[in-house]
Amino acid sequence: MAERKKLLLRLDPAVYDAIARWAADDLRSVNAQIEFALRLALDQAGRNPKSGRVGRDSAAADESEP
Repeated sequence: MAERKKLLLRLDPAVYDAIARWAADDLRSVNAQIEFALRLALDQAGRNPKSGRVGRDSAAADESEP
């Protein structure tokens, strides 16, 4: 697996709190939730990365596709 990129991200405290609550609901870390949300946005924009999906939801998503 390729080394993960490091990124400094500045967020509005209210946005961070909302992401943290969403992450807790999905049993993910805030970092994993941000990556999940970015991948979801990339999916919706038709700009999937070539490395594939990451996360516990990837198996369920792959099984639901025809």
